[in-house]
Order: sequence, then C-alpha cells, then structure tokens
Amino acid sequence: MGKFIIKATKTGFTFSLKAGNGEVIATGGEVYNTLANAKNGIASVAKNAPVANLEDQTIEGFQTETNPKFEIYKDKSGEFRFRLKARNGEIIAASEGYVKKDSCKKGIASVRKNAVDAPVIEPEPEK
Repeated sequence: MGKFIIKATKTGFTFSLKAGNGEVIATGGEVYNTLANAKNGIASVAKNAPVANLEDQTIEGFQTETNPKFEIYKDKSGEFRFRLKARNGEIIAASEGYVKKDSCKKGIASVRKNAVDAPVIEPEPEK
C-alpha cells in the first residue's frame, strides 16, 4: 500500500506519494504555506488521480483532454514525465523522469492505484 509523506521545508510543506515498495511515484506540484493546504493538495490528488484522463503529448497531433488529466510529456533531457492536473488546470502532482514511456505509464497507473486510500504521514512537530 502506498502512502503520502508530508515534509516541512524552510518555506512551507511539500508532499510525495510513495508506492508500497518505498519508491516515490509522484511529488506535490508546489510548496504549501500551511500543513492544512498540503493536506488539501493530497486530497485533490486522491480525488482526481483515479478519474483523470490521459493526454499523451509525445504523440504528434495528440488529442487535448479535459481536466482532471495526466499529461505525459518529454523533458529537456528527453525523458518521459507526467503531471497530474486538477479540474481547475493546476498541477497537483508530478513525476520523476523515465527513460521509457511504458515506465511512465506504469507510474501513472501506480498513482491511480495508490493515491485513493493512502495514509498521510505528517512531519513530527518541532520541539
């Protein structure tokens, strides 16, 4: 089973979604200014990931999908990545780079599966 991990940074909070094997499969789309906002971001990923359309921007003449959607694209180094956009078009999660598109698609499938009921692990409060 996957889990969301919230981390405190100097400027706020970030989160990542880890698969059952401990690998990070997606990170939050921004640094949140409060813990509550980070939790809202996680809730948005959990709500949108299972129903998100898939838009493969690496195919010439690709069809534009409606939000929420996963977008597959190539980064500057030629690796495949995905980003999850919420209904409002905001990026709520993004992936690492993958050498193969098939691996990127497996990452999306893992997010769809793991995000739904993943527990949220909060940072330890500072003493």
